[in-house]
Amino acid sequence: MATQRTSFTKLQRDRAKKAKAAAKRERRQERAAEAKEHSDDESSETSTEGPISAAELLHEIEVTHQRFEAKLMTYEEFEEKKAELLSRLPID
Repeated sequence: MATQRTSFTKLQRDRAKKAKAAAKRERRQERAAEAKEHSDDESSETSTEGPISAAELLHEIEVTHQRFEAKLMTYEEFEEKKAELLSRLPID
């Protein structure tokens, strides 16, 4: 018995999936670039010593997480930065 060839609709579905994945990848890279620019601006304004508000500290932690998820920093760098930021968390 002969094997059945791939249908045209299946080829269309596969092409649509690939196009959707490519668009998603581009959006993710754009967001990563924006996050990097934003974090560079924030890091230049924020000092590495001294007290800062809890809201600012949580924002810095969020930016660090975004940079790690976007693969802009290694796991070791991420852990160092997170530990440094959490050590600055004010405890009453």
